[in-house]
Amino acid sequence: MERFNKQSDNVKGALILMLAAFGFSLMVALIKVAGERLPVTQILFIRQLGMTIMLAPILIKAFPESLNSAQPRLQFIRIFFALIAMVCGFTAVINMPMADATAIAFAKSFFVTIFAVLFLKETVGLYRWSAVAVGFLGVLVMLRPGAEGYSVYGLMALGAAASAGLVMVIIRLLTRTDQPSTILAYQAIGVGIIMAVPAYIHWIPPTATEWALLAAIGFVSYFAQKANIYAFSYGEASLLASLDYVRLIYATLFGWILFSELPSVSTGVGASIIVLASIYTVHRESRRKQELASGPNGRGFTNS
Repeated sequence: MERFNKQSDNVKGALILMLAAFGFSLMVALIKVAGERLPVTQILFIRQLGMTIMLAPILIKAFPESLNSAQPRLQFIRIFFALIAMVCGFTAVINMPMADATAIAFAKSFFVTIFAVLFLKETVGLYRWSAVAVGFLGVLVMLRPGAEGYSVYGLMALGAAASAGLVMVIIRLLTRTDQPSTILAYQAIGVGIIMAVPAYIHWIPPTATEWALLAAIGFVSYFAQKANIYAFSYGEASLLASLDYVRLIYATLFGWILFSELPSVSTGVGASIIVLASIYTVHRESRRKQELASGPNGRGFTNS
């Protein structure tokens, strides 16, 4: 710990982010294993239940203020799209190679750019629009529409990325008025309640091993999210957002070790295009913040 404390904030953030990325990739691998027999609705319900239980001490301590939202309508819209992102994303992960599903998921950064223009009225220049276009070209290379390897699950992964991108934009709006714990609680509880009925209808009694898998999914999900938050509290967002693509390496390794999956050439080419375009988008966003902060008013970058 002493050696860790001596590091710069960016190094600390990067190290914690590597741990968070590993946790998220492990969560995806566990979901893929559990999904070999259990339905997605059941996995998602138990995951949300587990996260709610772990959030309970914080929520109870500050109740009822912990569930007070200045924008409840926006919270419910977020729950709806988070539900789509999780159902489509989990289904894609279970039925696709992990590396493919993970790479397509990174397309959410392009959707964030589009939705930020539509809903946050942010200004996006030619370079960032070009990065978005190139990024979607990479997605097309991976999806291979019309080719023999084409799969509807690739479209589900893309739909999950679009929904996740919209959720991120909604979170930007919610953080102006609501506490992070409140935002997280609404999603954990809301998605769990919605999933309760389909989970009950399609319930398959888990084996002891599957119960352990489901418990691990909830546990790993919670601590991966906490590690992600801590990472961004230390390091610069632009640096950490670029490093987050280490998830693709982890996903490839898990896919190879656990499921004997090796990425195809089209996956490698498409993923490379997506990652490079995404990193460029992050770089442009970072420069834009710096330019605003050094402008005549010196007000820094805000979404207001």
